[in-house]
Parts: sequence; structure tokens; C-alpha cells
Amino acid sequence: MSDHRIELTVNGQRLAETVEARKSLGDFLRGDAGCTGVHLGCEHGVCGACTVIVDGVAVRSCLMLAVQADGAEITTVEGLAKSDGSFHPVQQAMRDCHGLQCGFCTPGVLMTMAALTPEGGHAREEELLAAMSGHICRCTGYQGIRRAIRQLAGKNDAAAGAHA
Repeated sequence: MSDHRIELTVNGQRLAETVEARKSLGDFLRGDAGCTGVHLGCEHGVCGACTVIVDGVAVRSCLMLAVQADGAEITTVEGLAKSDGSFHPVQQAMRDCHGLQCGFCTPGVLMTMAALTPEGGHAREEELLAAMSGHICRCTGYQGIRRAIRQLAGKNDAAAGAHA
């Protein structure tokens, strides 16, 4: 087995590590980088729980090798909140709209929504809803997540509907 030296930025922190050629990015992020918010569910790219942002794009970390991320900038759920601890808009929307229960799928859902939500702007509801088809949630029935999407899209009734 050959090992490879990689350098990447994870949540703003520069890392240089040696990894096996076959190690997935998800395994690297959880085991080597300590980002335990990256949840490995199906390990086939179907459930979406392992989604992270790689160079601005939502990626299933179980399907990407760590060596493929060499030189990349990666954001995991641990790096989503602002440095002062305040929530990212997608985190706030999920909180406001009760979009989580057990939390297993939540990090991946958050990362997909964050990749599609411009900083300080509104996301496109149709685009977010389509992207959620790549996530499996067994607890929420998706209703809180759909309300959070409406909130992110600037639909003012979204948060109010969460309490109805």
C-alpha cells in the first residue's frame, strides 16, 4: 500500500498529513482531522450524511478519496458557524423551523444548504428542495427541513409555520 502526503485546509486550519491512497475523505476528516460532525452512513453516496463543502461545492466525502482533496479548502459542519459563535443562516433556519431530531443527517443537510446559500443572500427554494432529494432523514419527515428551506428562500411565513 502506498502512502501519499497531502496538504489541505479544513475549517480554516492548514493540515499536512500522510494518508493511504485508498482512504476516503470522510474517514480522513473524522479520524485524522477530528471532524466528527462528518457522519458516515451508507458509504455509497446515497444518504448524504457525509456531505462537506470542497472548494465551494457540496461533496459526498465517502465517495472522494483524501488524496483527491490535496490542496483543497474544505468546510465541515464544525466550520459553519461564524468565529464569534453565531449561527450560519442555514443553522439558524434549521433551528427556527425545528428541522432536526436525532441529528445524524443534519450535518450533511446543513452543508448542502450552505453550499447553495449565498452569503447574506437568499437561496433559491427550488434548488434547495431538489438538493434535499439526495439526503435521507428518518426522523423529521422532512417538514421542518422544508420550512427551513422556505425561510432561507425568504418566505417570511416559514418560521411562523414551525410553531403552528
